[in-house]
Amino acid sequence: MLSILKLSPVIVLGVLIWFGFDVLIAAPIALVYAFIVGMIFAHVRFNDLMEAALDNLKHILVVFLILQMAYAVAACFMTTGVSASIINMALSMGATAKLVPVIALIVTAILSIATGTSWGTFAACAPIFLWLNDILGGSLILTVSAVAGGSCFGDNIGLISDTTVVSSNLQGVVITDRVRHQGVWSFLCLVAGAAAFYFAAVNMGLPDAVGSTGDAMSKITPDVLTALETEGGSRGPQAVQLLKLVETGVPYYMCIPLILVIVLAGIGTNTLVCLFAGIFSSLVLGYFAGTVTSIMSFLDLVQSSFADAGSWVIVMMLWIGAFGGVMGRMDAFNAVASLVLKCVSKVRHLMFANGLLCLIGNAALADEMAQIVTISPIIKDMTEKHVKGDSKAMYKLALRNATFADAMGVFGSQLIPWHVYLSYFVGVTVAVYPMAKDSISILDMIAHNYLAWIAVLSMLILTLTGLDRFIPLFRLPSESEVQLVK
Repeated sequence: MLSILKLSPVIVLGVLIWFGFDVLIAAPIALVYAFIVGMIFAHVRFNDLMEAALDNLKHILVVFLILQMAYAVAACFMTTGVSASIINMALSMGATAKLVPVIALIVTAILSIATGTSWGTFAACAPIFLWLNDILGGSLILTVSAVAGGSCFGDNIGLISDTTVVSSNLQGVVITDRVRHQGVWSFLCLVAGAAAFYFAAVNMGLPDAVGSTGDAMSKITPDVLTALETEGGSRGPQAVQLLKLVETGVPYYMCIPLILVIVLAGIGTNTLVCLFAGIFSSLVLGYFAGTVTSIMSFLDLVQSSFADAGSWVIVMMLWIGAFGGVMGRMDAFNAVASLVLKCVSKVRHLMFANGLLCLIGNAALADEMAQIVTISPIIKDMTEKHVKGDSKAMYKLALRNATFADAMGVFGSQLIPWHVYLSYFVGVTVAVYPMAKDSISILDMIAHNYLAWIAVLSMLILTLTGLDRFIPLFRLPSESEVQLVK
């Protein structure tokens, strides 16, 4: 009973989110309740609980800077032409009905890395690829599923994605280390997903006629842009600006800021330096390309992006960070750990169970960020308390836990019919492509989102079987390097 009471603040947090409360309301309520439980039932003094909450916050202060920079990079890339150059380069090579899903998957994957947002990427790319698909006589469900899957790709691995930043922080790992850890696996999933979409298109017998971006853009009417701006959330206006730049065209050298960020991250450069390089290079190149006409307006864009980041994500992380510190101080997750430990006999089994917990949590909460902030402390606590190994081996386990929380949140959302992600994707699809109203089904989107299926299943199977040792940088420590402690 005491174990259940200690865990009950997590249950309260989950129930509040389930009933539609924003995390900014749910987390403070759960935190206050956790203090009450900790003092009355765990017999921990108020000052000790407060110290644990504040101590936990010390470790995430740098993440607030990263999140603000990430929001700024996303806005700069979408409005200066970096994102538009990627789309135009991909589509200039010519597209057929069979290739539209493949091109859509690859373009949205790259664009979501550049912008760090799956919601914004879907809002920006859905009008282009759905109308291009219509012109070429392709498959609506394949194209929508490809855009959805690709949009989630960068949300899982992008340096500037809020889910990447938050999931990495909650496990105490460096973001660039996390990206390198899963980089090869992510690329293989993308290749396998592209192949799956192509073979599905061939199997449907789609035509081979070639179309153009201009044909698709000509069908994006002012009404469509208005709907996109209102349905696209905070990134809607930026998505509209991106579409306008796609239509007018930008120099191909505007893709350099994205390449620069990726290269700097790949060689291990500090994350803040990588992001600053992206902002500064987009300013300089945008000035030469004519997409930046005023330095002051560019700085206003950066400032507003800082405000957007601070208005929700950072405040949310403050409450969640304090909540995690209090829960850890009173050993709240011992009950969950005990239950899992009864079912596992190896560290690899424990890590597999961590992945399942993330997926189940996502299904229960129907929100990927809620799952990340709720389940991450649980799997971190179980791993640190019940696995013995040197610091290097334990760090690899933390990297996998961060990847689990993010991948099972972002990609897992694509396989859960009642998830808010799918509702959003369907809403935007119908808004920018009205003919989809009576022909799109959430269950069909789930069935054909090949990238999501490949990512979720492969990560679980590779972890459980040990086949991850064949993927560079993705191998977990062997059972001789780490030991399970029950």
